[in-house]
Amino acid sequence: MHPKSIDLGLARVRKVYEALLPGTANPLTLTVGGTNGKGSSVALLDSILRAGGYRVGAYTSPHLLRYNERIKVNGEPADDAAICAAFERIERVRNGVSLSFFEFGTLAALDLFSASALDVQILEVGLGGRLDAVNIIDSDAALIASIAIDHRDWFGDSREAIALEKAGILRPGKPAIIGDPNPPQSLIDFADAKGIVLSRQGLDYGYERSDCGWNWFGLGTRLEHLPSPALAGEHQLLNASAVLALLRSVGQQLPVNDAALRKGLETVKLAGRFQYFDGPVPVLLDVAHNPQAVEVLVGYLQTRFPGKRIHAVFAVMRDKDIAGIINPIKSLVECWYLAPIPLARAATESELRALFRELSVDSIEGGFNAAVDAFAAAKRRANKGDLVLVFGTFPLVSEFLANNP
Repeated sequence: MHPKSIDLGLARVRKVYEALLPGTANPLTLTVGGTNGKGSSVALLDSILRAGGYRVGAYTSPHLLRYNERIKVNGEPADDAAICAAFERIERVRNGVSLSFFEFGTLAALDLFSASALDVQILEVGLGGRLDAVNIIDSDAALIASIAIDHRDWFGDSREAIALEKAGILRPGKPAIIGDPNPPQSLIDFADAKGIVLSRQGLDYGYERSDCGWNWFGLGTRLEHLPSPALAGEHQLLNASAVLALLRSVGQQLPVNDAALRKGLETVKLAGRFQYFDGPVPVLLDVAHNPQAVEVLVGYLQTRFPGKRIHAVFAVMRDKDIAGIINPIKSLVECWYLAPIPLARAATESELRALFRELSVDSIEGGFNAAVDAFAAAKRRANKGDLVLVFGTFPLVSEFLANNP
């Protein structure tokens, strides 16, 4: 219905929102942005708040298996009928305004949340922040998890430029949590100019490892011997630390006791992030699709699977920094298996082979008709005790999960 799959801007979607839900009072709203760590941060917030007895709506993207995953109330995806009914309500008030795929989905989530008697809604930014559809809602508190170079065609090729787009979700007088321990100066200058008080990781709050888990400190308090989040990777402590800062900042409206906090950390779930499948040849899934995320993945592989021969099933979108994705991890990979993804944005095998040649990588398998064939080839070639790694883009991880329920 819309000529572009992505069309950033708030005027069209705001006009339809005002017709769809005129005068609606939103529940307390937490907005989560950033380059990496958004999904983990939303999952942590959702888990902790539900453990505290709150009724929570969570809007995320992209999905892995079913569109319904994007719109959850109390941990349960909205069903087909509810989403279709929301789309019909949007269509009735759209009045000729053109909406993109993401804008339709955002409005559907807000429509369903408005009828769900929520205590809190958590909105994940889809792309950027300033012009993303979720930014039609003024958040009561916002978290920017990390700032790295991604989506260069949209936001530029510097962290300084990208930070300004991310900062668009912040509001004067509302808590603004920065999870990135090294935020660009442009973000700090933006906040100063707008009168926004930032709470920064490592400066205003932080964490430390302890013998019995980890400790968090900030905002005049200290929490000790917390359980590690049930999400693999040391970087999840960075995400959890920022999440705790966000929850503390809205503690008067949404108090969370220590028992709920601990339960939420221990029970959080999120597919596709260092997701491990055991077996004679184990498989690790990760949706890492930019250099920063791959550097985190490399650290995890070196810590968790030292010395393992790694067979990497790989696909990536052509608008990504593909060389920046491959370079940090190429020394760890025994063989690459180029999986076809039926999307126009996906880099073709010939494009990838040319780039791998430039990067002096020659152990490559290809010619597969489908991603499932690439998975099978990696498992056949791998020896017992090796590791098959599936990474590079969400759709590739989705393919694996769809064929390995």
